[in-house]
Amino acid sequence: MFTIMSPVGMAKLRAQLVLLFLCLTLWASMLQFSAATIQGYIGDRDMICPSVCRCDEDFIYCNDRGLNSIPSLPPSASVLYLQNNHINNPGLPTSLERHVAVRVVYLYDNELDEFPMHLPPFVRELHLQDNNIRTIPRSALARMPLLEKLHLDDNSISTVSIEDQAFADNPRLRLLFLSRNHLSSIPSGLPASLEELRLDDNRISTIPTHAFRGLASLRCLVLDGNLLANQRIADDTFSRLSNLTELSLVRNSLQTPPVNLPSAHLQRLSLQDNALTHMPRGSLDGMHRLQRLDLSGNNLTTLPRGLFRDLDSLGQLLVRGNPWHCGCNLRWLYDWLHARGNTITVRGLTCHGPDRVRDMALTDLSSEMEECEVVRAAGTRDQVGGGGIISSTTHTPPQGSLFTLRSKRPGLGLPDSGLDYTLSSSGVGKSLALNVKPLSHNSVRITWSVAQPSSSFRLSWLRLGTANAMGSITETLVRGDRREYLLTSLQPRSSYIICMVPLSASSEGKGSISGDTDSDEALVCAKAETSDLSPLEEEEDEDSQQMTALPLAGIIGGASAIVSLALIFGIFCWYGHRTGHLCSRDHYTRSSSRKSKNYDDYIESGTKKDNTILEIRGPGFQMTPMASCQPMQPKPLREDYIIHTIFPSNGTGLYKGANHVSNAGHGTNRGYREGGIPDIDYCYT
Repeated sequence: MFTIMSPVGMAKLRAQLVLLFLCLTLWASMLQFSAATIQGYIGDRDMICPSVCRCDEDFIYCNDRGLNSIPSLPPSASVLYLQNNHINNPGLPTSLERHVAVRVVYLYDNELDEFPMHLPPFVRELHLQDNNIRTIPRSALARMPLLEKLHLDDNSISTVSIEDQAFADNPRLRLLFLSRNHLSSIPSGLPASLEELRLDDNRISTIPTHAFRGLASLRCLVLDGNLLANQRIADDTFSRLSNLTELSLVRNSLQTPPVNLPSAHLQRLSLQDNALTHMPRGSLDGMHRLQRLDLSGNNLTTLPRGLFRDLDSLGQLLVRGNPWHCGCNLRWLYDWLHARGNTITVRGLTCHGPDRVRDMALTDLSSEMEECEVVRAAGTRDQVGGGGIISSTTHTPPQGSLFTLRSKRPGLGLPDSGLDYTLSSSGVGKSLALNVKPLSHNSVRITWSVAQPSSSFRLSWLRLGTANAMGSITETLVRGDRREYLLTSLQPRSSYIICMVPLSASSEGKGSISGDTDSDEALVCAKAETSDLSPLEEEEDEDSQQMTALPLAGIIGGASAIVSLALIFGIFCWYGHRTGHLCSRDHYTRSSSRKSKNYDDYIESGTKKDNTILEIRGPGFQMTPMASCQPMQPKPLREDYIIHTIFPSNGTGLYKGANHVSNAGHGTNRGYREGGIPDIDYCYT
């Protein structure tokens, strides 16, 4: 019997079924979405951080993992740390080109032989140092047009291995490091955007004019540890670098700073560990922004007046490791440092000479500098009285100007033997004060001070005798930065006239013998007398003369006697060996001649007792040296004595006694070779 529902009930039932269906559909959709979310989360975790790496957001740390290849990386990676691994060129997957979010790649200290080709295209900073890269192809760099910093230190790149116009497709490159490679010249085709270039510790010896053409944006240039010399650097090489702020030329072979250095913006200049002998007056002109100057480790003895006149911003002056001569030549530097006060830091300005101020700082020489002021004032008064003040000019010390000339007759401007000079007194002229002091029977010390610097001094001396006109004058040129000179090899008990005159650049070029009016007026002379020989020195002199007078026949006779004795001794030794009277014959034969030995091979291998070598005594093992040439006495054989194992070299086993304990596998040499060293290290004989 069926019950017929009313239309209203049917409508309610239909509505309930529809609502139930909608709820079931929504619930199923939510379950599906949750499952998909969980699955996607797990998949993203696998993509974000490879199992061998550590991840921190988009920073992927795969360094120091011993990797041979690069693992799969997530698309969101921006910085890749892959250094200190064993990654080679085949270990770089082509999939790296699809990682467009990567900006920095660290691949240094790996095993790359070639420049990598499949790197991310939008990388800005690339570290490839400490590999074995040999070439720089243009095609590889063209794949990274946004590259700004490229580190290629410590590779094997040579000048010829850099492709022509290799950096033409990198218009944003600002930093290029090529230190410690095999470059012999400055790479060509460098981009105009370059701001820092490091080429230290290469083999660069020449810099032509066009080397830095177009690098107007360059601010830092490092050329340390190369083979640069002044003769191989073009005059206007550095003048093109108008915006340069730092220049480093450490550890080269420069004798003076390169000419035409950029001065407008230069802030740091490093010239230490070269071969600088002098600094030209205008070499630092215009460097108003220079903050740090390093001249350490050179051969500088003085600096010309006015060298630092434009260094208004100098805060650090490093000059250690130079043989500074702290005389009146550096009075201007003393005043300049005191005027600057605490605004400048000076390191290493320690005097190397003269002896009285050795190891003292220049800034501490107050009394010595006051003496220079007295001499300068006297010279200034003379110059003003003469009609005007003569401006002081410091000339570059001439190279190789220390030489000696001999004149057969006195010329103009040289010591006059007819004048009466005071013994051991100082001569004073308009611009020079001379002092001489005998030190020994054959040496005289000469010191002087000047009111104005001079390029060099002409020093001459004449030995007075019975006929003054027949004397010879010795002359030498002394560098302008020196203030003392030692005359040696003089004659004892002799009088000498010593004269000195300062030379200007013009008079120096005319010759040292020709005397002009100015030189005659500036000539200052003094007279010195060497002392007598002491009795001890006279005896040494006589002994030396006797030794030098030894006849050649005596030397030849002594040599002949030595040869004869050697020949007689050789004949005696030969005769002793022939008759067998020398006891060392048997020992010599056994130790040095293996081919002609006359004893059994078993003795050498230790398998047979020989009383000339050792003696067995119970209960141990003892070596007893036998007396030389003593006849061998037979020894009775004994049983059951312990000796250390000796493995014979002739393929035979050891003799075994009655109490022998067998050891299978080790009784013969074959067993020893196959089984190794036995567990016990002794056997019974």
